[in-house]
Amino acid sequence: MDDQELGFKAGDVIEVVDATNKEWWWGRILDSEGWFPASFVRLRVNQDEPMEEYLAKLELEDEEDGAAMGKLLGPGLPCKEQMRANVINEIMSTERDYIKHLKDICEGYIKQCRKRTDMFAEEQLHTIFGNIEEIYRFQKKFLKGLEKKFYKEQPHLSEIGSCFLDHQTDFQIYSEYCNNHPNACLQLAKLMKVNKYVFFFEACRLLQKMIDISLDGFLLTPVQKICKYPLQLAELLKYTNPQHRDYKDVEAALNAMKNVARLINERKRRLENIDKIAHWQSSIEDWEGEDVLSRSSDLIFSGEMTKISQPQAKSQQRMFFLFDHQMIYCKKDLLRRDILYYKGRMDMDHMEVADLEDGKDRDFNVSVRNALKLRPMVPGGEEVLLCTKKPEQKQRWLRAFADERAQVQNDRETGFTITDAQRKQAMLNACKSHSTGKPKAVTRSYYDFLLRQKHPSLPAALPQQQVFLLAEPKRKASNFWHNIGRLTPFKK
Repeated sequence: MDDQELGFKAGDVIEVVDATNKEWWWGRILDSEGWFPASFVRLRVNQDEPMEEYLAKLELEDEEDGAAMGKLLGPGLPCKEQMRANVINEIMSTERDYIKHLKDICEGYIKQCRKRTDMFAEEQLHTIFGNIEEIYRFQKKFLKGLEKKFYKEQPHLSEIGSCFLDHQTDFQIYSEYCNNHPNACLQLAKLMKVNKYVFFFEACRLLQKMIDISLDGFLLTPVQKICKYPLQLAELLKYTNPQHRDYKDVEAALNAMKNVARLINERKRRLENIDKIAHWQSSIEDWEGEDVLSRSSDLIFSGEMTKISQPQAKSQQRMFFLFDHQMIYCKKDLLRRDILYYKGRMDMDHMEVADLEDGKDRDFNVSVRNALKLRPMVPGGEEVLLCTKKPEQKQRWLRAFADERAQVQNDRETGFTITDAQRKQAMLNACKSHSTGKPKAVTRSYYDFLLRQKHPSLPAALPQQQVFLLAEPKRKASNFWHNIGRLTPFKK
């Protein structure tokens, strides 16, 4: 931990002193004060309950848990069943608390904002609150399903696994909210610079009798919630006997919610990449045709190959960038090798890739090594030979072409798309960065500089990113900047 970071353990109650920063709050436990990550705690809903009573109740629950742990058999439940009952009760409790938070946001803030058309446009409200109303409607329906499967008198007998399975596709609505959340924070930060908005939001909070947390703190709750489900289900599975009627459903529900978290993470990564792709395109000289982002959102692979095309089997050394749906190829500047000139593109949706053996190619009447052929699947298309320097490079390209097709298919199945507004904003950001007089060639050091920026008075860690990592085992890092960074054109 950093010097000014507050240490705490599960079950601690932290008094929040300052919550102006959306990721790190300043809090107090007894005589200790410091920064702590907002994403690692949940808010107490009943703030009116005296602290002494709340702590006493927690202590009593801990003692009861300890007593249950000590009894394998007897008048109470066996140890594992008691632990399962505790986990079920925790899931139900947090779910009810969460519904209250969503209700407060929808009725306390959004409802009031809509009355003030002089202060808020509907588009502005959609940016700030995203699809939280849709999430609220879904969560109410989900809680009703849980309540039906919950046995209050004997919680350990509850069979709630099927509820998660029945709604696993519905949870994907969180993807839109999580992707929009950074934009919401930016929009909110702009408004909070104007006093009338500060007073208005504070009045909304007081009217709804909400706890003393800023609006961006409340808006973080859904991001935390979707990532907590896999943790809760993992805990539930741990204390569910394999013979229990709910075991298989809980096991399947855990995998399903991990997949939801992975999908949200992947979509978030893809949306973060579009800004980088827009910057990359703006660094290319003599660009022609539509923007890369009009069809693509991810760089699959890139590298240098020899392109052989008809007529007369003309051979050219080119840099290739394989995106989903298309492949862009460029020429290096003869003097400045860090500058690329646009030379063309291939529509991968209408191409098939063939692995060629070393030797003479009949169609082109040339001898080739480490070659593959792109054949058009539509009449009138151009057939192209591509050659690498080494056999392993050729195999890597073949895998990349297969990955591109798999990704396109996966996007189709999951419904992943980029909105026109997101594309336009990414291109606008790229244009702004180049209009300030920066050199046209994009360098890795520029992005390293951006990544090194930190808040001077906050801990160096970024708990907002860790929220997503909590939901699943550490995933393999994106290849995007690994691919871009090792290319010759991007180095001096």
